[in-house]
Amino acid sequence: MDKKAKILITTSSFGKVDSSPLDKLKEHGFEIIENPFKRKVTPQELRELLPGVAGLIAGTEAIDRETMENSNLKVISRVGVGMASIDLNAAKALGIAVKNTPDGPTVAVAELTLGALLGLIRMIPQMDRDLREKKWTKKMGFQLTGKTVLIVGFGRIGRYLAKLLRPFKVKLLAVDPALKGVIDEVSIVSLKEALPKADIIALHLGGNSQVLGEDEFSQMKEGVFILNAARGNVIDENSLVKALDEGKVFSAWLDVFSEEPYTGPLLNYPQVILTPHVGSYTKECRKRMEMEAVDNLLTVLKN
Repeated sequence: MDKKAKILITTSSFGKVDSSPLDKLKEHGFEIIENPFKRKVTPQELRELLPGVAGLIAGTEAIDRETMENSNLKVISRVGVGMASIDLNAAKALGIAVKNTPDGPTVAVAELTLGALLGLIRMIPQMDRDLREKKWTKKMGFQLTGKTVLIVGFGRIGRYLAKLLRPFKVKLLAVDPALKGVIDEVSIVSLKEALPKADIIALHLGGNSQVLGEDEFSQMKEGVFILNAARGNVIDENSLVKALDEGKVFSAWLDVFSEEPYTGPLLNYPQVILTPHVGSYTKECRKRMEMEAVDNLLTVLKN
């Protein structure tokens, strides 16, 4: 491994929670280039930073074929799970290894989803806002116990969420095309079968293709709760707005959006909780993912 190799770190929060990942890179003698913009870089900005760089520790920025073709990259080590922003076919053709940290966000994302769900069904954010405006308004909420919860995408995060939900004595359903039968006491069903039954729908699937559009919303029961910590495009946001207006959806929580930062119409719905893509933003999770990203990068460069 070339100890003088340049490493570019584009994820702007890297090493801020705990310096151990950054320290480990420094111990190996790399020349480290940090993101000078302190935000997600554009493709053009990334290209300007890449000359001479052998390893990239990446966030969610787009990394296309043109960027890779005009670089000396040997490895892209993504801090996080999703790799839809990376042209994987181009990377393979160019011999650039691409790694991610699939285990790191599991607990943090599942815990945040549970917290958001409890906030939704008891209308905690609305009452907090009212009280700050000196309005003593008591809103009648719902109990989680006894509800039917549909988890769309039954991978690491979906299964951990199911584990967190079991003490609430909910009925658990899951949709995952790679699975069938009953797994961990959760019935694997089709989306068409599950939508009319679910009181709560939590999205934790991989990929960025639309799953919930106007047709799917029409199949849901009245007053359903929607939670999305997967990818922004899995929900048609315009159809969600319509479903909120019609009362089909009682309330929703979104941590991911088709366009980020989000500035769309959901900002006008007080029953909707919106968070700025913070599923993995716990100190424990960030440290683990960053250390895994460093280890992945080192493994490739050593070889």
